[in-house]
Amino acid sequence: MASLKALKVRINSVKSTQKITKAMKMVAAAKLRRAQEAAQAGRPYAERLEAVVASLSRQLAGGVGVSPLLSGTGKDRVHLLVVATSERGLAGAFNTNIVRAARRKAEELEAQGKTVRFYLAGKKGRVLKRFYPNGIVADHELGQHKTLGFAQAREIADDLLARYAAGEFDIAHLFYAKFVSALVQEPVGQQIIPVAVSDSKADVVATSATSAPVSAGAVVEYEPDEEGILADLLPRNVAIQVFRAMLENAASEQGSRMNAMDNATRNAGDMINRLSIQYNRTRQAAITTELVEIISGAEAL
Repeated sequence: MASLKALKVRINSVKSTQKITKAMKMVAAAKLRRAQEAAQAGRPYAERLEAVVASLSRQLAGGVGVSPLLSGTGKDRVHLLVVATSERGLAGAFNTNIVRAARRKAEELEAQGKTVRFYLAGKKGRVLKRFYPNGIVADHELGQHKTLGFAQAREIADDLLARYAAGEFDIAHLFYAKFVSALVQEPVGQQIIPVAVSDSKADVVATSATSAPVSAGAVVEYEPDEEGILADLLPRNVAIQVFRAMLENAASEQGSRMNAMDNATRNAGDMINRLSIQYNRTRQAAITTELVEIISGAEAL
């Protein structure tokens, strides 16, 4: 039977842990609202840009002199999986779900005879090094930035575009967690290089923030021309999609951490109750034993 002193130490230790998890839950809840607003505010622009680029890409697909970001390299051999994760843990299954989605995609591609490489954006993606020790081409750590902004997304996008221009890969897929609610974060994988013209979002293009969507088959005039617009929009689209992934991840991370710390706090409370009952029973048994010894000694006299 555990000693009273050992049980007391365990109870105090769990109580200290409970205070920490409760504080982390409150911090995550406070950060969640701002991160959620940022993620939701960034979606319309990212989705609209993706739709416009997809529409232009469909019109110019197969043309002469089209950007490789649209037409591709002509090969489908090397796939780069860009895995965006967080810099910190204690966020439940947030990072695990993203990594698992990337691994499933990698296994699917490898089964088709493709070569798979990984580009890590976030410290917690390094777990992939255990499974693919020779498949990591870049490990982009973001912990040195207090707050992530478009500059960091553009830095990653520029690196990806440079590697694409150098012929290091043929297709790039981006993996992150889309924020659905504080309880649900959905792992997402999307092709960002080259533009996936078969995306269903290409069927609709909106001409302004307040206008109704226009069918991709409608006649739309572009200035200066489609090629000139794409030359600017295609690299920008890669940066915007990376930035969107960062915003979605930031909200998803805080939502997942809030839930994880809430569960940890409740589990700590349950453990404290069980240890307290065990402590009281042990203490009662010790008192009973002492009383029996005293009574036995008195009767012996």
